[in-house]
This record gives sequence, C-alpha cells and structure tokens, in this order.
Amino acid sequence: MAKDPQTPLDEELQRAEQGAEPQDEPLEGQLDEADAAENAAGDAEAMADPEAEILAAKVEELEQALADAKDQSMRAAAEAQNVRRRAEQDVEKARKFALEKFVKELLPVVDSLEKALESMGEDASEAHREGVSMTLKLQLDVLAKFGVEAVEPQGEPFDPQYHEAMAMVPNAEVEPNTVIDVMQKGYLLNGRLVRPAMVVVSQAAG
Repeated sequence: MAKDPQTPLDEELQRAEQGAEPQDEPLEGQLDEADAAENAAGDAEAMADPEAEILAAKVEELEQALADAKDQSMRAAAEAQNVRRRAEQDVEKARKFALEKFVKELLPVVDSLEKALESMGEDASEAHREGVSMTLKLQLDVLAKFGVEAVEPQGEPFDPQYHEAMAMVPNAEVEPNTVIDVMQKGYLLNGRLVRPAMVVVSQAAG
C-alpha cells in the first residue's frame, strides 16, 4: 500500500521529533555522592553545635568569674577605706582626749584657786589677791589652750547631759527646771564632758 504523500507540515514534525534528544537522568553514582555530601554537612553541623555550646558556656563562666573578681575588689577597696577612716578617727580622738585624765586631776586645783580668791576678806593684801588671781588666770589659759572650757549654766534650763542636780528648790520667780545656783562649775574637753556642773534647780512653788 503506497504511503500518503507527506505534507510540508508532516515533514516539519518528523524533523522536530528526530532532533529532540531525551534528557539525561542523574546517574546512580551521582545520587550517592550528593547524599553523602549532604550527610557529611549535617554531621559537621551536628559536631559544630556542641563545640559552640561548650565555648559559649566557658565564655559565660569567665564573664561571671570576672564580675565576681570585680565585686570582691570593690568590696576590699571599700573595706580598706573604712579601716583607714576608722583609724584616722581613732587617732583624732586619741589626740583630742589624751589629756582627759590629766585635766580631771587639774580641775580641783582650779576649784581651790577660785575658792581662795572668793574667800579673801578685806584684810587680804592687794598683792596676795593679785597673785592668786594671776595664778588662776594662768591655769585657765593653759586649759583653754588645750580645748578645755568651763560650763557655767547659771540661769539656764537644766540639762542632764551637762548638769548634775544637787538640790531642787521651789522658786516662783523663775521657770521650773532652771539652774538658780552653780555649786561647782563643769568642764568640757574639745566638746566632751569631763565633769558635769553641780547645780541647784528650781521647781514650781507649792
């Protein structure tokens, strides 16, 4: 049976079918290599993760140790500063109050000179009076030079921190708890009480 004559369109389709080549499919060996490479990359990533975690943990540990060391250093510096400040305060107190016992021993001498000057009668010579007065002034000047000052609360409100009440006397002319008589002066050494003033205090009249 004779073939039908081919039309130009049939010839063009035949040439297209002959020119088209089948696409190459990946060989089995190539697939194995790709899988192996992928698996190796996964294994490397899995190995890298634990190392990164260990390094991160070590970094955190070192940072914590550094913070602790800084904290301890600051605490040690603060403690050293406190010790130095306390030592300076102790030295200052020792310097200010080293004479406290000595001053206490001198105060009765001052009391005696004051009483001697007060008790001098009209028959005492001017030279005698002047000598006792100058001795008393010299004694007080020396005490003042070393920070000693007298407490004379005549007419002031009674203060138990600096005064010692020897008697309570009714008195309507002044407010209650007022010092109306100083039996013995008190003294301070650089602001610290060495001896309280012995006083008579008023109370409300009955």
